[in-house]
Amino acid sequence: VELVESGGGLVQAGGSLRLSCTASGRTFGSVNVGWFRQAPGKEREFVALINWNGGITDYSASVRGRFTISRDNAENMVSLQMKSLAPEDTAVYYCAADRRAYRAVLMPTADAYAYWGQGTQVTVSS
Repeated sequence: VELVESGGGLVQAGGSLRLSCTASGRTFGSVNVGWFRQAPGKEREFVALINWNGGITDYSASVRGRFTISRDNAENMVSLQMKSLAPEDTAVYYCAADRRAYRAVLMPTADAYAYWGQGTQVTVSS
């Protein structure tokens, strides 16, 4: 599975962005997908997760209520709609695909994900 993120950029605090993750490979629809982010000097953290059929999602406490993850398996795409952005959301955002197909549990740790995109920069100005 190859993943490519897009949609990052510079936005003012309170603004919105929509990130997309486009995948290649026939197995994409069988794996859970996560969005992670990494700010300078900080560890990579999970932001949002979605299971293989889109029926289950999870969010970190810092983004819950502001971000929405969704997927379209027919288009091999996962999106992250981000609203009410704040400077602390500034980071490189990565999408990642679970190493195990049809995993029943959403995994918030990076080591569960075998496939990663190159990342897209999101910068929120105050």
